[in-house]
Amino acid sequence: MNHNDGGRFPQETDTHTMTLADYGERRWPAAMHGLEPLTMSPYQAGWRLRVVPSIGHVPVRKVTRRVVNRALHCWIADECGLSTVKNSLAVLVRVLEQAVRDGVLDANPARVAGWQQEYQRAQSERTTPRALALPDAEALERLAATLVQRSPDGYAGWGDIVRFAAWTGTRFSEVSALQAQDIDMSTWTWQVQRYTVSEPEGLDDRACRGRHQRVVPLRPAVRELAAERLEAARHTPVARLFTGPHRSRFTAAVLRDTTRWDDVVAELGHEYLRRVRPPPVRRAGAEPLSGVPLRSDGTEPPDGSGRAAYGRRPSAGRRAVIPAGRAVTGR
Repeated sequence: MNHNDGGRFPQETDTHTMTLADYGERRWPAAMHGLEPLTMSPYQAGWRLRVVPSIGHVPVRKVTRRVVNRALHCWIADECGLSTVKNSLAVLVRVLEQAVRDGVLDANPARVAGWQQEYQRAQSERTTPRALALPDAEALERLAATLVQRSPDGYAGWGDIVRFAAWTGTRFSEVSALQAQDIDMSTWTWQVQRYTVSEPEGLDDRACRGRHQRVVPLRPAVRELAAERLEAARHTPVARLFTGPHRSRFTAAVLRDTTRWDDVVAELGHEYLRRVRPPPVRRAGAEPLSGVPLRSDGTEPPDGSGRAAYGRRPSAGRRAVIPAGRAVTGR
């Protein structure tokens, strides 16, 4: 980072097109003035690893409270630690406070309140995901059908995307990046390897890392959705199984806005899913609409509820999942 320009911001500088990343780089010394050296290191990490990748491409004049909130939801959904989120938000506050002093912004949109409670709710949802469950498969069908009806072009693919994400417990961004070669039809398992992200240049796919790269068993309802698509793509291993209306990548944000997600879930009595709205700048997500949790033998939990849930994704290892898939298929 440039630490040589801590004076006044040149009035002739064109801030209308300057991105947040560029502004932060240029005004870093002034924004961090008076900061203790011990605090500088986590602030730099928060800026470089979270703020810039999330919203660094946004013109600094267009950074609003909504943009900041979506980035914040992204970090929370990515399961960043409390101190990590705190430092990332704190450095953003400092940079945007400098923008206010320079006359670039009228007020600091990063001064948000209540995010700690949001963080605690997300923590609770990860430990008790079934608290946000849809009551049954019929509720899922109503949700999917209504979303299709509310989309301007009535694109049926939105409904299939929601069904597939719900029954597999995966993120919309992961469904977008799903390729035919990722599904093993002999065991009916899906090797989740990549997800779709929004970049300044457009949508792209990134490789999953760590525990996000996993094997997901496919239940019968999911196989019906995938079978025809797999047959059509049998000669094209890299073909996407689920796409947007223009046969291209999609993000959870696009799905949410196109189908009027917030209005639909509220009308159907699932208001708790309104908070689960995916930021447009991150991997994805939205945010997940998770599926029925399967036991290691590939069956549903013994309570028989069969609830489609929002929450923690399946994390079974490959050794556990492959026998599960075979137990269901009988092979």
